[in-house]
Amino acid sequence: MIDPTSFKNVRLRGGFVIADVQFTDAPMVDALEREAVAQTRIIGREFRLFLQAGLSERELSISLYHEILEAATVGSWPPPGSVLEFNEGDFERAAQDAHEKWGKATPKNLNRMLQSYGFPEE
Repeated sequence: MIDPTSFKNVRLRGGFVIADVQFTDAPMVDALEREAVAQTRIIGREFRLFLQAGLSERELSISLYHEILEAATVGSWPPPGSVLEFNEGDFERAAQDAHEKWGKATPKNLNRMLQSYGFPEE
């Protein structure tokens, strides 16, 4: 089982930190007003993740991979060329691929994914 507290204050490649991970029963929407299962707020170099309560372990893992890759891309200037033109579908495919390649999301596996896309160690 994925323990969300294991991600709190985790340092990520690119100089980011996961400051908080919270579950919510409240409905979430993305920037295009579509239903979402996760959101990340970026404050400086910190990521604050909000995840829909009740996700399966697989859904939670893929959501963590997706949110971290997307947030690191948005929060970097410039982002690595490998993710420069990613859209929402690309982030989702990358998250699913990461889950298949490295298994459930862990701090170590999130950093493996970021490394594979060229995020520097900081």
